[in-house]
Amino acid sequence: MRKRVIQVFGFLITSLGWLFILCTMAMDFWRISQLGGQGGSFIIKVAWYWSNLWKDCFTDSTAVTNCRDFPVLWSVTPYVQGVRGLLMCGLTFGFFAVVLCFLGMECTFIGGGDQAKDKMLLAGAVFHFAGGIADIAGYCLYINRVARNAFAESLSPGVLRYDLGPPIFLGLVGCFLIYLGAIMYAVTVYRVVFPESKVIYAYGTRTYMSPRTRGRPLYSGYYQPSRQYGYYMDSQRSSSSRISKLSLTSPAKISERDAFV
Repeated sequence: MRKRVIQVFGFLITSLGWLFILCTMAMDFWRISQLGGQGGSFIIKVAWYWSNLWKDCFTDSTAVTNCRDFPVLWSVTPYVQGVRGLLMCGLTFGFFAVVLCFLGMECTFIGGGDQAKDKMLLAGAVFHFAGGIADIAGYCLYINRVARNAFAESLSPGVLRYDLGPPIFLGLVGCFLIYLGAIMYAVTVYRVVFPESKVIYAYGTRTYMSPRTRGRPLYSGYYQPSRQYGYYMDSQRSSSSRISKLSLTSPAKISERDAFV
């Protein structure tokens, strides 16, 4: 029951995180710069310059917005194109991660047996981590570009100092949720990666038994049975071989034995 609850919470948290990241790709105000009124007033704003992944815009004090869409694929600013690619790559990983985790959850009745479902859930958690890394790399690339201009000592004419907008912070929160959900998935199936080892006692001594060899006879590969205790009761192979040897006894030897008696 506890395993199912953790997996359900992990599914909800990771899905919410991917929803946040998907929303940030369509949101405005990734970066924003405000211009003051007469004399550069910081109280009265007369213009806002802002951008997202698809366009640059200007909004005046009358709330009229004019935008310039970014050009075709091969003419976009390199860092914007890189952010787009990283976010889309992360969303692709997230899609496969959500599907694998949904099939591997214990509360679903598709996906095979328990061992197969655990492996799918673990693979989904890995995909969540990979997608989260790609997304957070995209956000960090955008933050680095904005911060370089914001903290530069001198800028070229016409270059503005931008501040970070709400989509950046929402995306970082989404990445955190994805990592948290992936950890919750991994906790429920950690035995797949680190199976439990078992120590058994045979003839008064401790014998280690690895998980891969469980179910095999104790005398196959780990130690040979001591002769002072005789043979195993279930060693049918040895008993059958002795019977076959008796059945193959030559008539000459039997006759000599009978003659001696």
